[in-house]
Amino acid sequence: MHKHFLGLKGAVAGSALVLVSALPAHATFGYFEHGIGVQAEGLAGASIAYPKDTLALASNPASLFKIGNRFDVGADLFAPDRGAEIKGNAVAPDQSYDGSGVSTFLIPQIGYTRVLSDDWAVGIAVYGNGGMNTSYDNNPFARFGATGKAGVNLEQAFISPTVAYKIAEGHSIGVSLNIVYQLFKAEGVGIFTGFSSAPTKLSNRNTDHAWGAGVRVGYLGQWTPDLSVGAFWQSKSYSGAFKKYAGLFAGQGSFDVPSSYGIGASYKLTDALDVALDVQRIDYSGVDAVGNRLSQLFLGNPFGSDAGPGFGWRDVTAVKLGFNYAIAPQWQVRAGWGWGSQPVRHSETFLNTLAPGVVQHHLSAGGTWTSSGGTEVSASLTYAPKTTITGTGSIPPNFGGGEVNVHLSEVVAGLAVGWHL
Repeated sequence: MHKHFLGLKGAVAGSALVLVSALPAHATFGYFEHGIGVQAEGLAGASIAYPKDTLALASNPASLFKIGNRFDVGADLFAPDRGAEIKGNAVAPDQSYDGSGVSTFLIPQIGYTRVLSDDWAVGIAVYGNGGMNTSYDNNPFARFGATGKAGVNLEQAFISPTVAYKIAEGHSIGVSLNIVYQLFKAEGVGIFTGFSSAPTKLSNRNTDHAWGAGVRVGYLGQWTPDLSVGAFWQSKSYSGAFKKYAGLFAGQGSFDVPSSYGIGASYKLTDALDVALDVQRIDYSGVDAVGNRLSQLFLGNPFGSDAGPGFGWRDVTAVKLGFNYAIAPQWQVRAGWGWGSQPVRHSETFLNTLAPGVVQHHLSAGGTWTSSGGTEVSASLTYAPKTTITGTGSIPPNFGGGEVNVHLSEVVAGLAVGWHL
């Protein structure tokens, strides 16, 4: 057992290196990833009851016994296309803006699992849980007096040490400690300083960071030889505030990670074909910086105050459906479809110029080749088609009225290698 814990200690050290190098995570359901782990991504993220590699701990910590002794390392190349259009504004003519000044991101991931006995297993996963980036070389707020480039950069990386216990044959429970590291930067939004409780801590303050923590618990059970059922609940991850941006986010820079929960099932349709289905809920409204509406400003609550404005996001329900087919002992192929309800209200597109997390559908495909020695090489490709949210009463009258329309599309390509230990 001492040897196993030494291996886990080494994985933790490697995880820290990945954390330092992590770049903004992609986001399909608001700013949460559509799937974590390259094999799960090929299934549109369906992994609560269908773990394929060690990154499945990010969906269900009870997956440890199904995963076994394993190590995975991989990365995604993420290419979002985001932007905005301002129409009918009294200050200046209609104009479109490209928010893709930074066009691609490399996102690493790593995981390690070890079964210690018939009843206990441990593991760790390090991954980007979510993030958002916009970079406007042509500042959409320049018509209102803003200067320089505009945009935000939010990065959320999770380190999730995990332990699982087998409560009965084929049934296990697990718990992860989610250690969260966040980075944030905003620039080019100084037009809001007159509406802030801390005007000098709202824009162009360089990158700030914060640590936080929460928990994730899960269950996974083999109900019949062909049917597996799983569930998870993730608490809100309470984080330290972005003090450099105490005049921007509600609660003097507070930015917790929302809670989420979900259920999943997988079924073996034939000896070669499996189907997996997940339903997930993300409680964005439980984080004031994300859920509060811009109208809070006109109720006497400036930016940065306890009830200050946010992005006005709604909670999201996500459905993920994936199919995995074993062509031969060495080859698997997979595909999936995912859908999420819309977090961005039509009335809230003005601030969401900075955070247009509006895509709802995505299509995924992937495959895995297994060598004679058991090494797995997996690849995935995900496409989220362009979604546009048109504004309705979105620009306040004191900014000249009119509407902001925001859009986003995404392409994600992943590659990973896994070893059975």
